[in-house]
Amino acid sequence: MMHPTHPARRIVGALTAGAAAGAMLIGIAVSAQAEPPPNCTAADLAGVMSGVSAATSAYLFTHPEVNDFFTTLKGRPKDQIRAAIADYAEANPQVKEDLQGIRQPAADFKERCG
Repeated sequence: MMHPTHPARRIVGALTAGAAAGAMLIGIAVSAQAEPPPNCTAADLAGVMSGVSAATSAYLFTHPEVNDFFTTLKGRPKDQIRAAIADYAEANPQVKEDLQGIRQPAADFKERCG
């Protein structure tokens, strides 16, 4: 035997279904906004940084004077390291340009992905 359906129940059911659908759409919109831009995953970052590290290593091995300079910075306070690097970069603009080029993929990743 079927029970009669009250109009109030139908209205409440429709409102509940509408609210649920709205919540789902809002959730989808928030999820879509929260997704990072393409190529911004942890794996992408690891790939970029491993490339930068490999290129930096190769550069330092093929430029012993630059390698020696950076090696002498070990153990110094951070403010001294920053000052020494700034002075070295000013005195060696080609090295500065080379290293900026090597690090550019990391800068691009940071710009794109935050």
